[in-house]
Amino acid sequence: MLDETAPPAQMQRVDGRAGAVIGPGGRLKDLHQRGAAKAMLPRMHGRAPEVVFLNTAGGLTAGDRLVYELEVAGGSAAVGTTQTAERAYLSRGGAASVETRLSVGPGGRLHWLPQEMILFEGAALDRRVSVEMAADAELVLLETLVLGRAAMGERLTRVALTDRREVIRAGRPAMVEAIRLSDADLARPGTAGLNGAVAVATLSLFAPDAEDRLTALRAGLPADGPVRAAASAWDGRIVARFAAPEAWPLRRAVARAVETLTQGPLPRVWQI
Repeated sequence: MLDETAPPAQMQRVDGRAGAVIGPGGRLKDLHQRGAAKAMLPRMHGRAPEVVFLNTAGGLTAGDRLVYELEVAGGSAAVGTTQTAERAYLSRGGAASVETRLSVGPGGRLHWLPQEMILFEGAALDRRVSVEMAADAELVLLETLVLGRAAMGERLTRVALTDRREVIRAGRPAMVEAIRLSDADLARPGTAGLNGAVAVATLSLFAPDAEDRLTALRAGLPADGPVRAAASAWDGRIVARFAAPEAWPLRRAVARAVETLTQGPLPRVWQI
């Protein structure tokens, strides 16, 4: 017989940390990984090193914690990405945590281009990205969020999301953005005020010549169709926003914008 007085089983939780330091000349100076968090460097030919992070647990749920770290030395360049879209599953209590810590030295270049974060029904997630960069460094920062699984016809009614991005440039805040999404937000007309969009993305560039790239970026943004997009530039940075009722068209539009802003190819692990 079942013992109904027995305490609930304790579920095993993810506790992973992975990171890399790209030193002078693009050489790998340090690599560390623990638990389900891994970092891989595929062989590159004539391109900047690419650090691919992955969660071998396959997704995140209540109490899971991942930390990703990537440091690029002055004068060096690197691309950081994730092997696939990350998934935040139904939470039975408490939030999963994903923290990304980035830094880029003087004259360095870092393109942080992770793939989507997909929120399942009932997901609870606390996600934070923090960046320290030199005044003359270049940073491209991408974050993409998908509400629900399109293939399952899923429309979210329950979610708890806290999402924060912070960029410190030459010791001063250059960007601080925070998003909070709850059940009450999803219940509002237009899906949390997104006018029907279930996939959204923010693409940012911080560089001394950022404003000079705005015209080319705007020329490649979708003018009609399901994806809505706009971009602006000021004070050495560009911010572009994307929203769409489906993830796939948004992914293609974001990919074109990434190629324009980075003036180079997409990460090798991206599937477009």
